Amino acid sequence: MKIEKFEIAGMTCSACVAHVEKSVRKLDGVHDVNVNLLTNSMSVEFEEKALSTEKIIESVQDAGYDAFLKTPVKAFDVYFGINHVVKEQAEFKKRVLISFAFLIPLLYVAMGPMLGFPVPEFFMGERNALVFAFTQFLLALPIYFVNNKFFTNGFKALRHLSPTMDSLVAIGSASALIYGIFAIYRISYGLGHGEADITHQYMHDLFFESGAMILTLITLGKYFEARSKRQTSDALTKLINSAPQTANVIRNGEEMEISVEEVRLGDLISIRPGQKVPVDGVVDEGFSSLDESVITGESIPVFKQKGDTVISASINKTGFFTFRATKVGKDTTLSQIIALLEEATASKAPISRLADKISRIFVPIVIGIAVVATLVWLILGYPFEFALSIGIAVLIISCPCALGLATPVAIMVGTGRGAEHGILFKSAEALEIGGKIDTIVFDKTGTITEGNPKVTDIESLHYMNEKEMLRVCASLEKHSEHPISKAILTRAKEENLELSTVQNFENVPGKGISGVINDELYKVGNKSFIAESIDVEPVEDFLFMLMQQGKTALFVSDDENVLGVIGVADTMKETSHEAIEILQEMGYTTVLLTGDNERTASAVQEEIGFDQVIAEVLPQDKDKVIQKLKNEGRTVAMVGDGINDAPALARSDLGFAIGSGTDVAIEAADVVLIKNDLLDVVKGIRLSKSTITNIKQNLFWAFFYNVIGIPIAAGVFYFMLGWKLNPMFAALAMSLSSITVVMNALRLRKVRL
Repeated sequence: MKIEKFEIAGMTCSACVAHVEKSVRKLDGVHDVNVNLLTNSMSVEFEEKALSTEKIIESVQDAGYDAFLKTPVKAFDVYFGINHVVKEQAEFKKRVLISFAFLIPLLYVAMGPMLGFPVPEFFMGERNALVFAFTQFLLALPIYFVNNKFFTNGFKALRHLSPTMDSLVAIGSASALIYGIFAIYRISYGLGHGEADITHQYMHDLFFESGAMILTLITLGKYFEARSKRQTSDALTKLINSAPQTANVIRNGEEMEISVEEVRLGDLISIRPGQKVPVDGVVDEGFSSLDESVITGESIPVFKQKGDTVISASINKTGFFTFRATKVGKDTTLSQIIALLEEATASKAPISRLADKISRIFVPIVIGIAVVATLVWLILGYPFEFALSIGIAVLIISCPCALGLATPVAIMVGTGRGAEHGILFKSAEALEIGGKIDTIVFDKTGTITEGNPKVTDIESLHYMNEKEMLRVCASLEKHSEHPISKAILTRAKEENLELSTVQNFENVPGKGISGVINDELYKVGNKSFIAESIDVEPVEDFLFMLMQQGKTALFVSDDENVLGVIGVADTMKETSHEAIEILQEMGYTTVLLTGDNERTASAVQEEIGFDQVIAEVLPQDKDKVIQKLKNEGRTVAMVGDGINDAPALARSDLGFAIGSGTDVAIEAADVVLIKNDLLDVVKGIRLSKSTITNIKQNLFWAFFYNVIGIPIAAGVFYFMLGWKLNPMFAALAMSLSSITVVMNALRLRKVRL
């Protein structure tokens, strides 16, 4: 299977989306199609052997739209349709200005006499009726011409028997224009044949200003919509703009400034204060503090020295350093984040399928309602112009723009908001599922804990003080490759202890190590290793306490006596307890999933407060546990970071991968937490719930608006309440509905996480 992305031109509403999807989906070899109205993009998954991109483009063109293969552009200039939205906004602005330039004098000529405004005499009276009507026609023509896309797209869609929003606008405004031209002929006939009543009637039944007003107001609405859509991508724009364009590379001993696209793996790059890191890498020389807030959302600068990794788009605050490039081009952290966001916003949440299904039949039904309403009023004996205005009002007020925008604008704002906080949703579906989960399963090591064992307790006997015992232990551990040795050496470094030379070093696998220091034999290891030749009873009470806390006990002895015990544990992250507590308050069941023994797992449960613990689980069996929980009827989220968590992350309904974890885990997950902070699980779930609530609100108002608007426009309440909707007000209402949906989605930018 191959996934290809396309840019689509000419779409205006959810009916267009449904039509494009239908046209492509019927091709042989197509597995899945996602069309996004907001970004005017399409993603197609298809069998490369059975189908070509040319055939896909051809099917879109046959449907009445234009399609172009999306290609990577330097510095992400056209990423995410942002460039398209900017161009779209400029285009609508130009159309709005031209439309209003002609609409204002048109309205003055058409309505001035009725409102008592001073109007030139040659527009007044029945003898000047032809001048009055023809002037309106000439003023309306430029408005129709500058907004001709409604007609070209709308009638093209009608020809393909797949009417869209443009079709409704085109039929409505074209009807007004055609009727106005018909009125000019009738006025001419009345003047020529001396029939003043015909001249008088049609002089007051012109619809030029209505048609022109409809086009102008809808275009104005589209302009505001484009402006709002541009705001929805603020977080993404910020990410894109944060990408540096050049890098100072040192090659052959000389420093040169090159384009960031020319940086190669292994290049040595220099960074001065205030400069941005162009690509990912590892510090080679020097040290500094970097502002990584663009990527992680964390405002506090992070200290970096030799051997530390640096992330693209980070800002160097103080010192000078050089680093080696380890990830360039599309592999950098920034590029991957942008790619993830593109995938998320191009995808569809399951909730949006309802709107898609309705859109496929909505526009044809509306056209049918408009025709029936017009005929009914004619049958009831009302004038043709009355019936025509009813039909036009139904067509205009029913445009399904709001339906098409309800989901994608909320998804874009939601994913952008998450990106600002270092929370990356990889699909719209992940956003929706986040609001449905009831059980959250956590891996222990590297997720709840730091993933790096640390010395937590030192208990020495009177034979030797704590520092001396730690020095002996560290001197031996320096020669060991056991994970615990790093914790011992780190503590010794913190205490500024000078290590001793070790002779006759011996490693006993699974038990411990021994060696001679200053002609004295010392041993470090587990209880069974030391107890083989030495009585460990003096430290039994301390050992029991460590075991109760789930810590690992490291015994230290000389050739005759136990010198003490060092407690080592993988310490809890600062925010683990707080995150679990908040999730429980929110009503979620929290589960700890670990390969540790029951005692260690219980100690962690007591410290953090999990609802349930599942211990002694083999790495390959973690996904079986997730499946068992799902079989119990739970909707399960999994939070993990290791390679052994990847199957469980993929098996769960929603997988959260800790950003500092492995690439395999991140690939398998649905949400990536860049900051390595469990509080971001809470934020992610809150954002998910807020986004889905926002989408439901948007869909409700879009449907509610049409349910109320169509009957009013059709004149259902005319007999009872005297309500009749002028086509101009219908156009205004339609535009406001789309703007309302977009503005409601923008509220997500302010949601508290």
